[in-house]
Amino acid sequence: MTMTKRKQAQEDSPRSCRPRAAGDLVGDIGGQSFRRFGFVQSSIVSRWSEIVGERYAKVSSPESIRFPVGRKTSGVLTLLVDGAHAPLIQHLSPLIMERVNRFFGHAAINRLVFRQGRPPAARAKPDRPQLRPVPKELGEGLREIADPELRACLESLAGRIAATSGPPSLPEESEVVIPVINRSK
Repeated sequence: MTMTKRKQAQEDSPRSCRPRAAGDLVGDIGGQSFRRFGFVQSSIVSRWSEIVGERYAKVSSPESIRFPVGRKTSGVLTLLVDGAHAPLIQHLSPLIMERVNRFFGHAAINRLVFRQGRPPAARAKPDRPQLRPVPKELGEGLREIADPELRACLESLAGRIAATSGPPSLPEESEVVIPVINRSK
């Protein structure tokens, strides 16, 4: 009987040796800690700027959600708000509750509680290199590629090749010392 349970468990969760995105793993790992601090869904923290907008997300962040025992409605959302912006955010609390409830899909939040403090700063996004047009010397072959990401990668590669002054130069033979290994038995 134990052998059939093992077979069923293996069939239910097939293992694949493919790489997974870090975001897929964080949801599973972070889920327990988010639940511990009152977040049933961790996406409310990661998508806060989409819920309330960039302007208000800079000065506020969700801290916890507390629900009555055994219920997933009529919860209390605690927001960490920058001190000077607290009156404005308090004035916008009906709008914030509406947007959070729309995000959940039901009347999950009934009340907002504000805590004064500085929300964590958003991480700076890395600067992406700007694409340069393909030089005419390389031909029109890249313009026919339908996939925009592949075309952008190939255009970047073509631009770097065009910017070089020829093949890489190797040092003269006299400069390179090749060690001789004697293998005599």
